[in-house]
Amino acid sequence: MSDAVTRTATDAGRRSIADDLRYLLVLSRPRFWLYLAGPVAVGVTYGIGDVSGLFTPTTVALAAYFLVPANVFLYGVNDAFDADIDELNPKKEDREARWRGSRLVALAVLASALAGLATFALAPRVAWPYLAGFLLLSVGYSAPPVRFKTTPLLDSASNGLYILPGAAAYATVAGAHPPLAALAGAWLWTMGMHTFSAIPDIEPDRAAGIRTTATLLGEGRTYAYCFACWAVAAAAFAAVDLRLGALLGVYPLFVAWVAASSISVDRAYWWFPALNTAVGTLLAMGGLWRVYPVTEVLA
Repeated sequence: MSDAVTRTATDAGRRSIADDLRYLLVLSRPRFWLYLAGPVAVGVTYGIGDVSGLFTPTTVALAAYFLVPANVFLYGVNDAFDADIDELNPKKEDREARWRGSRLVALAVLASALAGLATFALAPRVAWPYLAGFLLLSVGYSAPPVRFKTTPLLDSASNGLYILPGAAAYATVAGAHPPLAALAGAWLWTMGMHTFSAIPDIEPDRAAGIRTTATLLGEGRTYAYCFACWAVAAAAFAAVDLRLGALLGVYPLFVAWVAASSISVDRAYWWFPALNTAVGTLLAMGGLWRVYPVTEVLA
């Protein structure tokens, strides 16, 4: 009997660990993994002087951290402090999950934070402000006392955290800060992206008493806000390179189309990972072709 009880307890423990690991995967938002890792790839391709700098222990380590652990950290903090209001959010029913803070999950989020601190040992000092900004904004966006996500405009502006991994990667390989216009354009891009993604949450957030840029403006004016952010972002990138500005111009066209069509924003929201992956891939390829021209690829 004792052996049977022990086996039962062991099996239950294994199932619990496996269940927690599956939950951590959902918590990390796999559809959005490239939102942090993608900017690293873009930053590296534009910062290197030749292809030998593309895959180094440092660039691979940064990409690995921002692919999964950084997402566990970012969304773990977010879900922990949103546990109450997420009870009213329909997005948590299928594609995302409500916070379930077991010991293993809490330790995984903490370990991901510590791994973020370890990136300072990999990167030169010029990259440190971007790494620090990412960690601080990842906490400040969701956690008291600042909790930027509940303050209109600050919720939008604080989402510049998504491009800071790319800025850190660029600074790491180039030994210098990214162009100011590119930083400004990327920051505005994230502001538009965040606020567009908040449109499906307008009613749940209002029901929970949460104030955001989207709840303040309402759906119609939020579309206009996103259009303005993305249009200025495209102009900023055009100041760096006209081709970059033309590529980023797809975003104001996208939001104008959604606003004018009968497409549900709840549906369009889930197209965003595909759109961002396509644009990010083209951006990264453009950076790579600087040091390895397409003519050599086709030769």
